[in-house]
Amino acid sequence: MTDRLPGFNTLAIHAGAAPDASTGARATPIYQTTSFVFDDVDHAASLFGLQAFGNIYSRITNPTNAVLEERIAALEGGTAALAVASGHAAEFLTMHALMQPGDEFVASNKLYGGSINQFNHSYKNFGWSVAWADNDDPASFEAAITPRTKAIFCESIANPGGVITDIAALSAVAKKHNLPLVVDNTMATPYLIRPLEHGADIVVHSATKFLGGHGNSIGGLIVDGGSFQWAGDARYPMMSQPRPEYSGMVLAETFGNFGFAIACRVLGLRDLGPSLSPFNAFLILNGIETLPLRMQRHSDNALVVAKHLAQHEAVAWVSYPGLETDRYHALAQRYTPNGAGAVFTFGLKGGYEAGVKLVSNLQLFSHLANIGDTRSLVIHPASTTHRQLTVDQKTAAGAGPEVVRLSIGLEDPADLIEDLDGALRA
Repeated sequence: MTDRLPGFNTLAIHAGAAPDASTGARATPIYQTTSFVFDDVDHAASLFGLQAFGNIYSRITNPTNAVLEERIAALEGGTAALAVASGHAAEFLTMHALMQPGDEFVASNKLYGGSINQFNHSYKNFGWSVAWADNDDPASFEAAITPRTKAIFCESIANPGGVITDIAALSAVAKKHNLPLVVDNTMATPYLIRPLEHGADIVVHSATKFLGGHGNSIGGLIVDGGSFQWAGDARYPMMSQPRPEYSGMVLAETFGNFGFAIACRVLGLRDLGPSLSPFNAFLILNGIETLPLRMQRHSDNALVVAKHLAQHEAVAWVSYPGLETDRYHALAQRYTPNGAGAVFTFGLKGGYEAGVKLVSNLQLFSHLANIGDTRSLVIHPASTTHRQLTVDQKTAAGAGPEVVRLSIGLEDPADLIEDLDGALRA
């Protein structure tokens, strides 16, 4: 082949993978092993000292996981990646590499409810604090920055409302204050948005959702954009200071533009342990092979269903950036020209009780706490995923009492519309 970078569809199938050297197997094998044999004592010492790349123990590295890591790095346009046990684990290890006790970060107020809960409560045990900013107002992010701020965090397409974030505007704020911008790209996937191209420095995923795409595996991913200059920045000692665990090695100097990914692996994953099962990595890899096809169908179906609901007499409003009347439509045209994704919310005129009844009467839609499946999914966030939040927090997050969230699957849209109409009548 030439030096031309392969297209997205090709990368989704081939990036990081090759026929197995020992057996010729074309599909990536599942290396279901805990440990790996060393060539000799010197080989072992070089691996443990980070002088050589290789496999020691599957908590830290595994050949199946490595293919997944190379593939998502290629699809996102990053320098390196790390596969971990879940999307929450990806967020946690990212912040573990960035934050010290007493540090802060600024986050968008439009996030997955589990992230809001994690940031508000669990992170306090590590002495980390979050300041909330208005996703639609970049100036509010800047106003929340203090001398202890270490990062800005947002979602490319916010869950549950399908809100498009102006990543470039937040990147401008982050760069002005020399802060890394961390973007959760779960809802968009790199097929719809590549945040690094818009100024993000780090990308995280719940691979459980659209990347895996079949509701059969849990995983998370961290992608190092290689754009932030950690070296010499004392605010980020995990990357910029000598590490006693590795004989005084400075990771940012030794590993350059993938030093952050290395820090997450050898200082976070190694000791905290949220490793991804090789079997789950295998399932997620298989899902990614059809990612471009699925995401286009997800988006096309979602637009059809959203247009129908927008005209329904029982529906007060629909929040889907693919609709021309949506307040985020212009941002969707800029950031997601292939479609606005599969997930959106709508409000029922009957409020909370109507939402609870709707999810109980749907038959083709599955009522569960997930998104990104081939099957269409539904949930009433106020009574489930965002239940732990206050009324004001629910409303700010786009999960008010009347809100229903749909994750549109790959079925025939006419069948989805019939199911929704029947449940709305009931």
